[in-house]
Amino acid sequence: MAVMNRRIVAMCAVLVALTGVVRGQTAPVAATVSPVITLPDALARARQYGGQIQSANFAVLQARQDTVQARAARLPSVNAFNQFIYTEGNGTPSGVFVANDGVHVYNEQAVVHQEAFALVRRGELDRALAAEAVARAKVDVAARGLTQTVVQNYYAIAVAQRKFANGQTSVREAQRFLEITQQLEKGGEAAHSDVIRAQIDLQQRQRDLQEVQLTIGKAKIALGVLIFPNFSSEFSVVDDLQQLALVPPMAEAQSQAAASSPDLAAARASIGAAGYDISVARYAYIPSLALDFFYGINANQFAFRTQHPAADPELAYRQNLGYSAQATLNVPVWNWGATRSKIRQAELKRDQAQLDLTLAQRTLQSNVASAQAEATLAQAQLESLRSSVDLAVESLRLTVLRYQAGEATAFEVVDSQNTVNLARNAYDDGLARYRVVLANLQILTGTL
Repeated sequence: MAVMNRRIVAMCAVLVALTGVVRGQTAPVAATVSPVITLPDALARARQYGGQIQSANFAVLQARQDTVQARAARLPSVNAFNQFIYTEGNGTPSGVFVANDGVHVYNEQAVVHQEAFALVRRGELDRALAAEAVARAKVDVAARGLTQTVVQNYYAIAVAQRKFANGQTSVREAQRFLEITQQLEKGGEAAHSDVIRAQIDLQQRQRDLQEVQLTIGKAKIALGVLIFPNFSSEFSVVDDLQQLALVPPMAEAQSQAAASSPDLAAARASIGAAGYDISVARYAYIPSLALDFFYGINANQFAFRTQHPAADPELAYRQNLGYSAQATLNVPVWNWGATRSKIRQAELKRDQAQLDLTLAQRTLQSNVASAQAEATLAQAQLESLRSSVDLAVESLRLTVLRYQAGEATAFEVVDSQNTVNLARNAYDDGLARYRVVLANLQILTGTL
């Protein structure tokens, strides 16, 4: 009985589903929940997926390998030397080429090489460490640039959403005015031209709303490329434009910027690397001492022993496995000024790096002062923009009342509607400007 009941319930469910299909209804589909992104979320995602930072991190990894190689170059190296030499025979022990010392020559040796003075010369290693420091500083430079881009795109979405809401309000106001003109036309109190003017205004507001919607989509595309591993524009952002922070004092901002600037850190590290370039170039004036140790076979037979050596028949065998060592001292004498030219070139690079540091310091001071001044002005203008919105809304209300009383024209009402819409958008632009400029100032001071 229970089985039969379950079958009946199942058949009923199938019939209900088929009925829905016949009537043109579809089964409800689970809605895809798009993520809600805050500004900290967007910044964290951008640092994780941003191509600029990943490229800068690869540069750090490459510079780190240069450091590993420079450190390894100071230590002894071991190589396996494998060689076979064949010389045309001519009836003599050495063959045609006497320098080859035999028709067959086998070399199987382990070679230990050490540059003696490399143990006390740190110029190459210090230069590699400085280059690695430059690469790490450029990661922070890339991160700050990416942060600035994310902030701009984030607030572009936020302000576009506000303008979309303003556009919807403007459409409702235009629809209300169209209804008023139609009612007055029916009562003989307004001309048909007023109705036409109201219709034109409504259509324009609807087109403006579509443009704003397109702006939102494009802004989401620009931000989505930065914050998702795979491209997506299906997300929404939190509107925090009303969360206003105070502008820091100029002296405090300059101090924080100088202490945290990755551009200055990279410039200082570049000066250090250029100084080590000079030291490395001067090494060419110093003699080099190479020590080599060989252990293995260097014989006419590939064997540890030669049983019947032709050179001395009285010996039972000849020992082929053994070692040798050599020391090579190279003293630089004359190279037509090439060493001096390399030193001068390194000195010029150091001077250029010092100039770059000076320019970076001045540029940073200029950027901080400019951002601080713009943030202060944007903050001061917010109250005026808010007041303009209130005045424009009140002006529109009074103009509509005057129009209904026959004391104003339709053009005056449309003009008031335009003024209200411009005032609302200007206020939202002012909020976004303040947040973006303040964020830029926080980026410069290292607090964002």
